[in-house]
Amino acid sequence: MDLRSLLDPSGPPFALLRRRTPGRDHDAVEVLTGPVHEVERLADLPVGERPALALVPFRQLRERGFDVRDDGTPLSVLVAEEAYELPLGEALDRLPAHAVTVEDGGFDVPDEEYARIVRRVLDDEIGRGEGANFVIRRTYRGRVPGFGRADALALFRRLLAGERGAYWTFVVHTGGRTLVGASPEAHVRMSGGTVVMNPISGTYRYPAGGPTPEGLLSFLASRKETDELSMVVDEELKMMCAVGDMGGVVVGPRLREMAHLAHTEYELRGRSTWDVRDVLRETMFAATVTGSPLRNACRVVERHERGGRGYYAGALALLGTDAGGAQTLDSPILIRTADIGADGELRVPVGATLVRHSDPEGEVAETHAKAAGVLAALGVRPGRPRGEAARAPRLADDPRVRAALDARRADLAPFWLRMRGAVAAAGAAEPAGHALVVDAEDTFTSMLAHLLRSTGLEVTVRRYDEPGLREAALEHPGPVVLGPGPGDPGDGGDLRMRLLRDLAARLLGAHPHPLLGVCLGHELLAAELGLPVVRKRVPLQGAQLDVDLFGARERVGFYNSFTARCDDAAAARLAGRGVEVSRDPLTGEVHALRGDGFAGVQFHPESVLTLNGIALLRGLLRQPAGTRTFSPRRPSA
Repeated sequence: MDLRSLLDPSGPPFALLRRRTPGRDHDAVEVLTGPVHEVERLADLPVGERPALALVPFRQLRERGFDVRDDGTPLSVLVAEEAYELPLGEALDRLPAHAVTVEDGGFDVPDEEYARIVRRVLDDEIGRGEGANFVIRRTYRGRVPGFGRADALALFRRLLAGERGAYWTFVVHTGGRTLVGASPEAHVRMSGGTVVMNPISGTYRYPAGGPTPEGLLSFLASRKETDELSMVVDEELKMMCAVGDMGGVVVGPRLREMAHLAHTEYELRGRSTWDVRDVLRETMFAATVTGSPLRNACRVVERHERGGRGYYAGALALLGTDAGGAQTLDSPILIRTADIGADGELRVPVGATLVRHSDPEGEVAETHAKAAGVLAALGVRPGRPRGEAARAPRLADDPRVRAALDARRADLAPFWLRMRGAVAAAGAAEPAGHALVVDAEDTFTSMLAHLLRSTGLEVTVRRYDEPGLREAALEHPGPVVLGPGPGDPGDGGDLRMRLLRDLAARLLGAHPHPLLGVCLGHELLAAELGLPVVRKRVPLQGAQLDVDLFGARERVGFYNSFTARCDDAAAARLAGRGVEVSRDPLTGEVHALRGDGFAGVQFHPESVLTLNGIALLRGLLRQPAGTRTFSPRRPSA
């Protein structure tokens, strides 16, 4: 087939894809042509023998009930009437090779302003407990005079030749707009009942003289970069626990080497019985492009970004069936992508992941590095010398680099490195029955539910504001878990906090079965016991620490900007009421507490950062439940 037919202005929409999907020929380019139409919901996407390529905008998160700006970007789908492949070399020979000119280019948010936004997010969002990490976008804007199909194909060719390590390199021309990019990150794929997600985070920006093993090793030793990747692994494990209903495993970490930078990454593999469209919906969208917890991250994005996101941080999704008729899905995240309108208006959105250790100027530099590949293809900035990337030795082949990556794996919970699919057989000493988990707007509850099921419990998860939740929790004939969530637990103006505080008081005073509070849930229990809950000077968002937990040393993961404090007098008072407190001997910050039938932990036993989480959870649920020997600090409303 002659690619010149794609240049015909009257021709159908088209897509060219180079996919590095396992099991595929990585040196082949797929060509799809066919009509494009719009649908309202992911459930309306076709799945059949003819490949269907969906363009999923960020606003589609509305399907999950999240607060996102509706900028009108359509959910479009190209249904292939013709599909074929070309060898990569042949495609490079046939594609247009001319340069594309960009005029009036520049970032909509200047460097200095972006640095100020970073500082505000660190202080006003992460510092106040709104979440662990957030991705804030800025957009390179410009205009391509006389833009047409030939320019779209020429940009695709330049990315094929100049970038390396991309998961998908692609161009999609719908007739009204063109997306052309080289995304490093799989959003989600599914084949034969196996679901794969690919959290990528941490960015090693190549210096002017080129990357070196020594430079990479310094990057890998950074606590900030390690924490950043661990946080997004936790966030995507939340999604995997929802869609991977038959279990799975965490693989990695690995190194993703590209032309201008390298990333660290993991791969999450699960087994699922779900429809691919449901998998796509429940994994919208990765923490690596939004933040965590995801629901609140959408609100933070709305507060700090200009305009809607369009397709940025959304996904392409190739849906179809295999030879046996089973559904298939392959979907990259829409990052490192140029979005070009029919009038030549150009947008290249990029974002930096902001965590508690972020340096504003460093995050500015990261956005430039992430835009570099696409901007080099556009001729806006110089690319690496021809052939340099291909000749450069793989950094991941250095034994010191491999050892550094292996060391990171040693800091992750063994439970999640071999994620169970079936409920563990419950022995006589194991908890049994039915647990109710209260979701306070953090889907860590899906991971909590997975751990609880692994102890032999049945589990139901219900939102804090569901009608009848309070009565159901008080009458529940088994353990109740008050889950984590964002925000200030002492904010009396927050309806969510008022509802949760009242629920904590009632459960602590009357529920006859085991009660467990995790993070925010723990803070609410501590407040009911009369302990002050204060904002931490330095947030512990995605931090792994060794703590003394009731006499045992444990390595656990924290995601908190607030903490309960307990001095010697308060500890003695609580001991007189049968409550034991585990606290930092210097600061008095409470790591955990336990009493007659209840316990609370500031850390997350379900996190991949808590090495012994499953055993700790079992122990916490073994607290004997009986008649409380005390009442809450205050009468409930």
